[in-house]
Amino acid sequence: MNSYNTLSALWLLSKLPSQALDWIDLTGQAPVFPSSFAVGTAAQASIAAAALAACELGHARGASRQRVAVDMAHAAAECTGWFTLDGHEPELWDPFAGLYRCADGYVRVHTNFRHHRDGVLRLLDLDPATATRANAEQVLLGWKALDFEQAAADHALVATALRSFAEWDATPQGQAVASQPLITITRIGDAPSRALPALAADDLPLAGLRVLDLTRILAGPVGGRALASFGADVMLVNSPNLPNIAAIAETSRGKRSAHIDLRTEAGRETLWRLVEGAHVFSQGYRPGGLAGLGFSPEALAARRPGIVAVSLTAYGTQGPWANRRGFDSLVQTAMGFNHAEGEAVGDGKPRALPMQILDQASGFLMAFGAAAALWRQQREGGSWHVQVSLAQTGHWLRGLGRVEDGLRAGRPDLTPWLIDEISGFGLLRAVRPSAQLARTPLGYARPSVQPGTDAPVW
Repeated sequence: MNSYNTLSALWLLSKLPSQALDWIDLTGQAPVFPSSFAVGTAAQASIAAAALAACELGHARGASRQRVAVDMAHAAAECTGWFTLDGHEPELWDPFAGLYRCADGYVRVHTNFRHHRDGVLRLLDLDPATATRANAEQVLLGWKALDFEQAAADHALVATALRSFAEWDATPQGQAVASQPLITITRIGDAPSRALPALAADDLPLAGLRVLDLTRILAGPVGGRALASFGADVMLVNSPNLPNIAAIAETSRGKRSAHIDLRTEAGRETLWRLVEGAHVFSQGYRPGGLAGLGFSPEALAARRPGIVAVSLTAYGTQGPWANRRGFDSLVQTAMGFNHAEGEAVGDGKPRALPMQILDQASGFLMAFGAAAALWRQQREGGSWHVQVSLAQTGHWLRGLGRVEDGLRAGRPDLTPWLIDEISGFGLLRAVRPSAQLARTPLGYARPSVQPGTDAPVW
């Protein structure tokens, strides 16, 4: 599928006006990064959908439609999430993270958080204080891949066995994911249409809208950053008790950043006060995590009728893995992408995709769904729930087909798309937004700041 057809199929899911598609310009063609998968198409279509939906909501608020242009190479570059701080590229992966050979295949482990790393090492009967990667490699040779995957899940750790597409398709979870649409936008309660602030001629399409961003890694923060680039007032809410990853410096562009401890009554009351002034509540914690604290989509809709709740999961809401934790790299491995990319190279060695495209595309799909649901709230009233998962994004990517000779493409020079910004982390160099709006150019009104910099008030 080409990018326009892919975008058109996405647009049907949103039920937004079809005439908006006349205002999109998509340039470039695959391959733009070395992969046999249509990562450029996925990047371009998801970014275009988010930007066009934001503009359509702006049109519903009284602004004239404007042309939206997205170049494929620029979109794919944005989806690398590449950045430097003070001229240095941070190390994004823990030394123990990655693919390991087992007795009958491979497993991938995710250890970027210390508690995950230490848990994996203890599962392997290794001392976290002294273990080396070589020690882990040696012990895992004695495990069967599926046995280790299950043992890790039983201990609330994050690891998956390497599968082929055929093996994934044969699993109950693969079948559950395949039976679901890419994104769901569901009305969850009655509410009148909420009046939104009118837009001035030079306002960005989401100006005046408030978004609570309770997401951490990586798709959710990308979605919140996209909404901020479209003009929304986005508040990133972090726990003061949880670690963050280096990428927060890049994904926090345009956002306020506040600390709230939801384990305390005072913290929960603070969040409810913020909810009462919010239009969107986006969350990406483990399934049921925030609901257990009282912040389910239904509770949000009861307290703030007309709100749009956006939920991200790893493996969707159905099937035996619905409550499993997961990250892009693990979902790629479990679903067959690493195996298929290795086969395309011809050496049989499993290979990751050239970017965390499941995270990145899912983030832009979250922004797309939020804007579409807000548009429908204006027309139909109601409260709304948008659901996105990394695995459903993966199933969609697989359905876009393969790129002949895509692995022969070189990684492009990112320089034409980079911008330097002052941030609370140092001088940040990162990729500027790839969506280009004809009348209201995108950007970030606020610099990226350290977690907890801002007070939790609108």
